[in-house]
Amino acid sequence: MNDILNKTTVLVLNRNWQAINIRTPADAFCQMATNAATGLDIELGESAAAEVLHPVTWDEWITLPIRPHDSVVHTVRGQVRVPTVIVAVNYAKVPKKRPKLCARAIRERDGNRCQYTGRMLAPDEGNLDHVRPRSRGGRGTWENLVWAAKEVNQRKADRLSHEAGLKLLTVPCAPKELPVTALLRNTHDVAEWRLFIPG
Repeated sequence: MNDILNKTTVLVLNRNWQAINIRTPADAFCQMATNAATGLDIELGESAAAEVLHPVTWDEWITLPIRPHDSVVHTVRGQVRVPTVIVAVNYAKVPKKRPKLCARAIRERDGNRCQYTGRMLAPDEGNLDHVRPRSRGGRGTWENLVWAAKEVNQRKADRLSHEAGLKLLTVPCAPKELPVTALLRNTHDVAEWRLFIPG
């Protein structure tokens, strides 16, 4: 049971039904029990469209019937359905934040292009390049990392770009903060989440 309660499998919407966070069922149950959130009773049809989409308070939630595909927790009162989506009823904002600094974020920021040649790259054709090499004090920051073709990065090695006869196409910088909705990913492939965030 603890395993189910502590996985981040509950999508949190603000009161305007915009995705703002992902929480554990334990967090979701606490929010629902204190009336800070309602659970969404969602019934998907054959085309994955919502046939039923109904906000449910905690008192109603604990009486909902268990369907064959539902995750459940066992309580002293019996089984309780684990929500997949909840609505934070008193929260209207969509927080903003920067993507987490990682290879995928650098690749996306740089448009899948080698920042020295301009060539479009498949994900496996490129890697991170430190503009100022680590051996020369370069750090892993937005402003010092670019996406580069593997062979170009290998040729550049521990040199500055001008020493290797290369020139950056653009000056790397941190991306602007985005609404968190744009950064949320459906990593557990929860069918109901597709109603609120892209695949």
